[in-house]
Amino acid sequence: MDIEASDTARTITDSPWKNTYWFARMLLSGDRYGAIGKSKEHQLIELANRLEVVSIQNSLSLQDKIAVCKKTLTKTLSELFKPNVKSYALSLDLANDIECELNSLEDVVAFVVAVKYIVVPMNTAISLVPSSDKDFCCETAKYILDSLGETSIGRVINTWDNLGVRGCLDIERSIVVTEFTKLRNNLKSLSPARSESEDNIILTAFVQEFERRLAQKRKNRAGNSLEDISTFLFDYYKFTSHPKPDHFQTDIEVDKWFKCKDGWTIGISCKRTLRERWKQVSSADSHALSRYKIKEIWHLITYDKDLSDDKLTMLGQQRQIFYLDENTDRYKSASTHIGMRSYVRPLSRFVSDIRREQMG
Repeated sequence: MDIEASDTARTITDSPWKNTYWFARMLLSGDRYGAIGKSKEHQLIELANRLEVVSIQNSLSLQDKIAVCKKTLTKTLSELFKPNVKSYALSLDLANDIECELNSLEDVVAFVVAVKYIVVPMNTAISLVPSSDKDFCCETAKYILDSLGETSIGRVINTWDNLGVRGCLDIERSIVVTEFTKLRNNLKSLSPARSESEDNIILTAFVQEFERRLAQKRKNRAGNSLEDISTFLFDYYKFTSHPKPDHFQTDIEVDKWFKCKDGWTIGISCKRTLRERWKQVSSADSHALSRYKIKEIWHLITYDKDLSDDKLTMLGQQRQIFYLDENTDRYKSASTHIGMRSYVRPLSRFVSDIRREQMG
């Protein structure tokens, strides 16, 4: 660790304001403390207000203020739940652990800051962050198809993927900047006085915890984005979808099923890459598909560089078809190869192929 980093670490360790981060984490921890920072906002704000009032009473000595604040915190948290529920024990653990950290007036104010300026505003801000990319994609995708027609499906898929990620991150960024600015302005009027380094400890506590919660939302969005496009396309072209075949229990993840005019079924899987489904898709051989009258499984893959010759050949022989961007090297190579060309199709054909299978 270099000298500057060592000095920063020492500054954080020696500062009472370091607990703004740990108080926020404790209030939001579900497993350990019941996440009352999310479920009991109103009571926490009332608690923070009481602690603020006590902290500015001139008639009380410093030690009296700390003692009253500890008692107020313990009593308030112990009354949040009835004694016969699990959350009651968790709230008592939280009260005990926070009380152990309240050894100075700065510690009390750090807890107030964690409640009023970090946890509660963050809850509101997080609720404004999109849980799905879909809202940012549907309109643009519709404009592309309206303007360029069904052969532009490859552009729709790529735009969907890119626009969803970028659009949601732009909104996240705007929210973070807004809330960060509010916190910095609030700190200007907060007593007792602090150094710039101490304010930075509070500001980065907010950013670090906010980023952790944003990452959870991103993870959920990443699992849903491309699955939504199959629903969008079926709605846009008014194709009819169907539930998966009865009793079909193999491990293939399929986002959409549709019935062909000959009574057989085709499944559609949308994914950025085959890598995460490789073991699943390879478990369904052609005999299993025939048993449930599944004609084929179609894969829409946006990143095809890991789609090796072996994968294409093995899965292609199991009646699994890959729709790829016709401009990629992977498609150009496979589509002209005698052993693989039957297993790949251009994305521009995807809509017309569904129409052909459903309507003839």
